[in-house]
Amino acid sequence: MNDKELEKQFQQDGYVIIPFLNDSEVADLKKAFFELLPTSGGNITAGDTGMDSLITYDFTFIDKNIEYKQAVYDKITTYFKPHVEKWLADYRPIIANYIRKNTDAGEVPLHQNWAFVDERKCTSVSIWCPLVDSNLDNGTLQVVPGSHKRYGEVRGPMIPWELEGIKQDIIDHHIVPMNLKAGQAVILDDSIVHYSALNKTNDLRLAIQLILVPAEEKSIHYHMNQTERPNQVQVLEVDTDFYMAFNPWKKPENVKVMRTFDFAPFKMSAEEFSAKIYKQRIDEPVSFMTKVKSLFGATV
Repeated sequence: MNDKELEKQFQQDGYVIIPFLNDSEVADLKKAFFELLPTSGGNITAGDTGMDSLITYDFTFIDKNIEYKQAVYDKITTYFKPHVEKWLADYRPIIANYIRKNTDAGEVPLHQNWAFVDERKCTSVSIWCPLVDSNLDNGTLQVVPGSHKRYGEVRGPMIPWELEGIKQDIIDHHIVPMNLKAGQAVILDDSIVHYSALNKTNDLRLAIQLILVPAEEKSIHYHMNQTERPNQVQVLEVDTDFYMAFNPWKKPENVKVMRTFDFAPFKMSAEEFSAKIYKQRIDEPVSFMTKVKSLFGATV
């Protein structure tokens, strides 16, 4: 599989599956998870800020201990760095997660990742790499092929999602499981619609997610204050330190506001969703083949 083939598949489907970590690296990263876990501060919850929101998954990103998050970030990025450089064309990491699913736990609701860049210009990606064989029984990653850059251009933790009311229909009719061996990886466009179910096995399901942006691009964060200005979005200029200390349910402080724009949330029907898969992207009619940074260093 060469770069041109990878680029073509990624642009078409929104993800590719690649060989990534070797057995020794998988073992080392599993060991590191358990060594670092005692320093975890537990998950930030919406209740900590007086809001009502149920968290059903365990990500490093929402841990209360910044030192623990930094240690996880350093460990993952160190191991991933040579592989990222091999597969991707000049990308830098901004968020690193261990994702833990205990028995009968860990459902991650259908969603799109937040927007981390201007997706009309470029693409942010997540590398999802299980440290155990991953399948439907233990709650593997599942994606909707061709759903990237077609829904929810404005995405952030406090912004209503246009697909919220049709999540079960999407899961029932469009989702495809990523059945991977430990050490394989999925590189996915952060705007792809995806999901993972409960771990129904007796074993721990452990995976890693690393989120990356083009090295030369500014990372952004969309913020909406639903109480004060529910129809207005701020575009914030952020960096890795911002996400290290970030609480999804708090208003960001001391952050540069790049611009503000009006935004009217809306709800999409299941029929409208189906009609848009593999259709026009938000970065078209600008051709992604010539004007948007390629992911694998090749155009198609």
